[in-house]
Amino acid sequence: MVKGSSSQQPKVTSLPLLVEIGTEEIPTTFLSQALQDLAALGQELLDECRLSYHEIRTVGTSRRLVLLVDGVQTQQSSLKQEIVGPPKSAAFDAAGLPTKAAQGFAKSQGVSVEQLTFKETPKGLYLVVNKHERGKSAKQVLASSLPGYLAKLTFAKAMRWNASQAKFARPIRWMAVLLGPQVLKIEFAGIVSGGVTWGHRFYKRKGKNPGQAVPLTNASTYITTMSKLGVLVDPDERRVLIQSQIATLATLGKGQIDPVHREELTEEAVWGVEYPHAILGTFHKEFLALPDRVLMSSMKEHQGFLSLVGKDGTLLPKFVAVTNTPWGNTTLITKGNERVLSARLKDAQYFLQEDENQPLHERVAALDGVMFHHKLGTMRQKVERIQDLTGWMAMTLGRDDLKDVCQRAALLSKADLTTGMVGEFPNLQGVMGEEYAGRNGERPEVSKAIGEHYLPRFPDDALPTSLPGMLLACADRVDSIASFFIVGMRPSGSEDPLGLRRAAYGLVRIMSETVFKLNVVDVFEQMIQILAKQGVGHGGPTTVTEVMEFIVERLRFYGRSTMGLRDDVMEAVTRVRSKDSADLGDLLSRMQALQVIVNQPDFEPLMIGFKRAHRIVEKESWQHVAVSPERFQHDAERQLFSLFNKVRQEVTDCVANQEYAGALQLLLTFKSAIDEFFSAVLVNDPDPLIRENRLSLLTAIDHLFLTIADFSCLQSAGAEMG
Repeated sequence: MVKGSSSQQPKVTSLPLLVEIGTEEIPTTFLSQALQDLAALGQELLDECRLSYHEIRTVGTSRRLVLLVDGVQTQQSSLKQEIVGPPKSAAFDAAGLPTKAAQGFAKSQGVSVEQLTFKETPKGLYLVVNKHERGKSAKQVLASSLPGYLAKLTFAKAMRWNASQAKFARPIRWMAVLLGPQVLKIEFAGIVSGGVTWGHRFYKRKGKNPGQAVPLTNASTYITTMSKLGVLVDPDERRVLIQSQIATLATLGKGQIDPVHREELTEEAVWGVEYPHAILGTFHKEFLALPDRVLMSSMKEHQGFLSLVGKDGTLLPKFVAVTNTPWGNTTLITKGNERVLSARLKDAQYFLQEDENQPLHERVAALDGVMFHHKLGTMRQKVERIQDLTGWMAMTLGRDDLKDVCQRAALLSKADLTTGMVGEFPNLQGVMGEEYAGRNGERPEVSKAIGEHYLPRFPDDALPTSLPGMLLACADRVDSIASFFIVGMRPSGSEDPLGLRRAAYGLVRIMSETVFKLNVVDVFEQMIQILAKQGVGHGGPTTVTEVMEFIVERLRFYGRSTMGLRDDVMEAVTRVRSKDSADLGDLLSRMQALQVIVNQPDFEPLMIGFKRAHRIVEKESWQHVAVSPERFQHDAERQLFSLFNKVRQEVTDCVANQEYAGALQLLLTFKSAIDEFFSAVLVNDPDPLIRENRLSLLTAIDHLFLTIADFSCLQSAGAEMG
């Protein structure tokens, strides 16, 4: 260096931020949402701390949740505030001395009265204080704020494990917090953060044991450092690797991954491992004699194995497992997994042989010893209720020919709960019922209904395809909902331990997406009568009303989440639903048709006129609709009445045929006539007979509109004027 010269390092204005929370294994189902929540909290933290940044992301595995932020500014932005206080008239007395109001305002802002200034506002002169708060260092502000934001992380289930009493999905074992190369020390959940991490449990670095802590040198090199420690922290990277590995092994095994559970099991593997290593295993061909669902359940539920199928869709005696051990003896690992699966399949084989010693119909009596709920009796009593309801539903639909099938299927629907197979594999409820019914010589339609009556198991699951299956699935859900409502066990808040929202959602899907149509109000009234025969609760009209409010709320959730229906559109339709009837599919059809038409240019202008008419009728509480044409005083009245007479029957016919789009298009023709009516006449005419006649005309039109929906609920320019 030349003497007298100086070298200046460029000033660092931004640094990467790393927050790693190391834990015991977090359930795989929690992780995706946890990382989304962590990203949202990170954004909230940086915004509240007035720290700008370039990009925020989260990564993680079952052992670590990680927040990574690129380009965090090293200095908090300064804060300039103008705080308005009391008016001058209240702040100073007649002598110009500060009052208690001025003194209190100054004290609350940490300034003297002399530092206060005045500002002219639309309301006059007010005291103000201008505050300038210089930003602190990012290191300082993050260290003080971060623990509070981490405490906001919530999980479906959380636990406390130490004296801090902090709640988290699983116990926290370490934390690493770095701003660039600088370690930030914070304390959360009784753990003090440092600058070290732990790698993969089974990855042994040269000269190091897997269980040793490893220092982190910089937040920017975290992902590459972890990769060297045997951890792929990016779930997208793990997903791509897993998909590639299982595709290669499927080809090697001369088959393909069973598509039914492929996505679910792949996702489970993504979150269950830190470095994926897929293996191809086999099992003895003799196990192929087991029902496919039993084989697949043994592989999926207990081991997380992916099944292989041939080109014709038949199961192959092979499986793919995604392990968390890329290092070591692969052959030994594969044989270990094969031994475990073989043991599970031998158990299934044994249960199948034992279960076949007693047919389903002989197992029904054993349901007397299976409790449905202590307030609602046994599963046998539930079966009897479902039997009665399915028979009634079949006859109500005019399908007397299906009554015996439905009642037989209902009788046997829960018998598989007493089998060894379902005891070992609870997820096979219904599946084994169908399998055993077929083996016992039951009619195919009975067996199919038993297998379908748990559908849909989850929101996007398949629906029953046979009518007996639909009736049995609905009866089972109706019984659960009505029973628990009667004994006062309704869902409250976000809690739903009995799964009634799920049951209602399934009921909505079946009754709206299939050809099966029944008045839901009648169904629940019948169910309450059946419950009364068993001496369960004291249900009545109030219970049915509450149940229907619950069902309609689930219908609206369904419309919002699957069809994108507007809340005001759904409210408009459900508002006019008769309390004595509810066809869920019909209600959805009305909602869909209404949502389409509200977006048409001429709909909103119509609403302005309609809402004016509706408001007048509502204000007057007018119900009389007998219009006397001889009392008309103006052509606008005659034209509106003429149009009403012309359109009324067409609208009525469209509604009767559920052609709601056509009915709504007919209502659009009222726009000009309604506008002209209000321009030409005064509804509140001095002559009481003329006034009453005009009110009756508006009431008749209002009632015609209400045959489809309560348009006053719609949020539009018309809604505001209404």
